[in-house]
Amino acid sequence: MSDMLNAALAILQEKLGGTGLDGTLKIMIEDEGALRIDDNGASIGDEDADCTLTADAETLQGILSGDIDPTSAFMSGKLAVDGDMGVAMQLSSKLA
Repeated sequence: MSDMLNAALAILQEKLGGTGLDGTLKIMIEDEGALRIDDNGASIGDEDADCTLTADAETLQGILSGDIDPTSAFMSGKLAVDGDMGVAMQLSSKLA
């Protein structure tokens, strides 16, 4: 597993505070791998999900650190969303 995946996982677990989402979400990090969030929290995994977010490592790091607004990243094409937008919005509210 890459250092990027492990670092992103640690940040997500901290921000989720031991909770998960109502649905499943996969975060595809270009050239790194995938993270998965479900009702049990975050883990490293590439299983199918209700919603998939795709971004490069720099964009994801910015989103997780709070330097990049997820909505702005989506509108500028740096973050792709495929599937249930409601699940993506749940994550966005937990990252705020």
